[in-house]
Amino acid sequence: MLGILLLLFILVPLVELTLLLFLASATDPLFALGLVVVTGVIGSMLAKSQGFATYRRIQAEFASGRMPTDSLFDAILIFVAGVLLITPGMLTDLTGFALLIPPLRKPIKAWLIAWGKKNFKVTTSATVDGFTTTRTSSPQGGATEILDSYVVESRKED
Repeated sequence: MLGILLLLFILVPLVELTLLLFLASATDPLFALGLVVVTGVIGSMLAKSQGFATYRRIQAEFASGRMPTDSLFDAILIFVAGVLLITPGMLTDLTGFALLIPPLRKPIKAWLIAWGKKNFKVTTSATVDGFTTTRTSSPQGGATEILDSYVVESRKED
């Protein structure tokens, strides 16, 4: 975990700075600065419009009685894209724009779901008519299901 944090907080800004300095020396410093500002503005507008569209899709799915799992995951990725696009730099802008393009977002979403299923344990429990069902899916695969029930004895007197 420490390695990932070092990568995020030290290596990524260092790469961003190197890319911006290279672009500024290859073109014009004002062009490099303008590019960062323009991509931030365009990216935030795209993230806002896609975020509202996803929000409406989530509401429609809730209204029809379905759980909007796919749309919720899209909303999270669009939020991350917005954060990346506001962050100055070319690498974060490219990653943010990739998350905003639905055909590119789909394989990223599939990979993250597969990673989550492999690394997280999910336990759900439901009680219906006095019967409790607990289902656990583990990172190692497979699922276990435990049924808990009780019997109420009644005697009818004649």
